[in-house]
Amino acid sequence: MLTVLVDYDSGNLHSAEKAFQRMAAETGGGEILVTSRPEDVARADRIVLPGDGAFPACRRALGEYGGLFEAIEEAVTRRARPFLGICVGMQMMASWGREYSDTPGFDWVPGEVVRITPADPALKVPHMGWNDLVIDHPHPVLAGVQTGDHAYFVHSYHFRVDDPAQRLAHVDYAGDITAIIGRGTMVGTQFHPEKSQATGLRIIGNFLQWKP
Repeated sequence: MLTVLVDYDSGNLHSAEKAFQRMAAETGGGEILVTSRPEDVARADRIVLPGDGAFPACRRALGEYGGLFEAIEEAVTRRARPFLGICVGMQMMASWGREYSDTPGFDWVPGEVVRITPADPALKVPHMGWNDLVIDHPHPVLAGVQTGDHAYFVHSYHFRVDDPAQRLAHVDYAGDITAIIGRGTMVGTQFHPEKSQATGLRIIGNFLQWKP
C-alpha cells in the first residue's frame, strides 16, 4: 500500500511526512512517499495534496510540474484513488478561487473559495489558531472524531460549498467556516491535520485505512 504526498514546492512537507509515517506505522498503512513524479502518483493507492500560500500561486505551481496534475486527476477522478487535500490543497478542489484573481480550481467539489468576513469585526483575519470542530455529516475518515475536538487553522480564505451535504464539518469564527469537505473518494481539510495533535493524527490514521 503506497500513499503519495505530492511535492510541488508549496510548503514544508517535513511535518506532514512525519505525521503520516507515524500513523502508517501505527495502523499498518504501508509506505509513505513524498514525490513530484507523475509516475509515482500513477502507482499510488492513496494521494495527499498539501498546500500553503495563495490559491493562484499553488494552482500555477502544480500546473508547472509537467504531467503531475494530470496524473493526480487520472488517479482520483477515473480510478477512484482515495484523495486528501490539506489547506490550499483542499481549496483547489473547488470550482473557483477568488483570492487576488478568479482562478479555476479542479472543480471536483462545486463551490468557491472566498475571503473570510467575520460578522464580529474584532475577529482578525487570517483565522489562525485552534478552533472547535462541529461535525455536520459522519464519514469514515472522521471515525472517533466528534464535535468539540480541536484542529489548528491558518487561513484567510475559506471554501463555500454549493452542496451542504459535501461539507462534513465546520467551525464557528463569527460565522460558519468550512473545515472538512467530502465527495466520493475525496476528502479535504482546511486545517492542518499534521499540526492538530490527537484529532489530526486520528484523521490521518483513518484516511490511511479508508477503503471507499
